[in-house]
Amino acid sequence: MSDSPPAETLETLAANIGEVVYIDVAKWHLYLNDAKLHTLVAQRLYPMVADDRIAQDGIVKVFQDIPIPLGGGQKQVPLMELVPAACLADLMRVLEDFKKQL
Repeated sequence: MSDSPPAETLETLAANIGEVVYIDVAKWHLYLNDAKLHTLVAQRLYPMVADDRIAQDGIVKVFQDIPIPLGGGQKQVPLMELVPAACLADLMRVLEDFKKQL
């Protein structure tokens, strides 16, 4: 398995993720593509997809390791704390569907 996927493959995965997963703050939904986080998340999740080891605990670990600055950087919160559980289920489906297309 190569370390980095082809750019267009990563872009497609990022777009798919960015349109489905959102950050929920005070009932406002900020999709990862709008927050400019979709590419970073895709880069972190791609090895899981490529190695066919898509699992919710792996996604949770990735999301825990992505700090999101709030209040102009006054505080950082793990992405996992901002994403609703329903988004994780949707993300699992996106990753599984993407794997089928590889």
